[in-house]
Amino acid sequence: MNTRKPVVLLAPLDWGLGHTVRCIPIVKELLLAGCEVIVACNSKQKLLLTKEFPSIKYVPLEGYNIYYGKNRLKTIFNLFLQGPKLLTKINLEHNWLREFLINNSVNAVIADNRYGLFSADIPCILMTHQLRVKSGMGSIIDGLVQKVLYYYISKFTECWVPDWENPILNAGGELSHPRKIPRLPIKYLGCFSRFQKCVQSIHTNQILIILSGPEPQRTILEKKMIDQLKTYEGVGVLVRGVFDKSTIPSFKNITVLNNASALDLNKLICSCEIIISRAGYTSIMDILKLEKKCILIPTPGQAEQEYLASYLHKKKHAFSISQGKFCLQTILKSVREFPFIGISGFTDQYQATVKDFANRVNQTFDQSSFLDFGKSKK
Repeated sequence: MNTRKPVVLLAPLDWGLGHTVRCIPIVKELLLAGCEVIVACNSKQKLLLTKEFPSIKYVPLEGYNIYYGKNRLKTIFNLFLQGPKLLTKINLEHNWLREFLINNSVNAVIADNRYGLFSADIPCILMTHQLRVKSGMGSIIDGLVQKVLYYYISKFTECWVPDWENPILNAGGELSHPRKIPRLPIKYLGCFSRFQKCVQSIHTNQILIILSGPEPQRTILEKKMIDQLKTYEGVGVLVRGVFDKSTIPSFKNITVLNNASALDLNKLICSCEIIISRAGYTSIMDILKLEKKCILIPTPGQAEQEYLASYLHKKKHAFSISQGKFCLQTILKSVREFPFIGISGFTDQYQATVKDFANRVNQTFDQSSFLDFGKSKK
């Protein structure tokens, strides 16, 4: 009997830490299902993940190193200029995977928004909530980008979408439920989070500010927040979302943390009244699960976040305000009067999908092909 564990290579995108964070529940389920997990990531991602999984194997894989501008138009322009760079990175990571598979025993791949990590030799899963692209540059560019992405998506065995399958009640709107979907098996995982639901209601007026995302916009928002917190009379916690040695001292009734473990952040969220956060999709899934009042501030020029913030505001699942119009004292009053509508239905759907995936990998990892996995090789 073959007692060797099947090996799954998992690689999250480095576009902020949201993609890395949302892979934590996936890794946990893979380990519970008896798989060995190798994570391909950069040093910052590794630093975050080793706090959760100190004993699994990590291999270096450079990310896309996306940079934004200091305002909305410059960010859109910079992202447009980096288009060729992104295609080059996709090809480079595809070549990296080919070499890695030659030198290492791997039975399956799960790639979170890393479109080059496909292979014709083993099952390869792409996880993404962006089946429709919002570029901020108009519908023509959106359509062209979507065609390119669908070309790469079609190279994978399956596509996993972290959202509910319901076309009306969901967190991603058009992003996860486009009119036209890729021609490969699509599996909706439901919204999921690494956090546990709050076990009791804690009556407090504490606000929690969670910063994240690429520079320079993270720092721009941080400076804006600190300036406004200096005149704020209430109690709050600011989590900067950085892992370097730079520090900002706490002041007045405001506690400043560079970062927080999943457990500590879970407790902070449960003990606060209002969360202020970027409109990153992972942050949205976390907040929706914990059913907290939230203020979403989309990163200027990041069209995906701008769309999500607007979509959730219209559905009354979140309150949205642009970075330029944000004023802490004014917004808090509006948020407390805002008729929030929670979304119920957080289930173990993603767990069942990962378990089924692990079972299929177990059945095929010692065979010469994976034709029975669910899709013929390309």
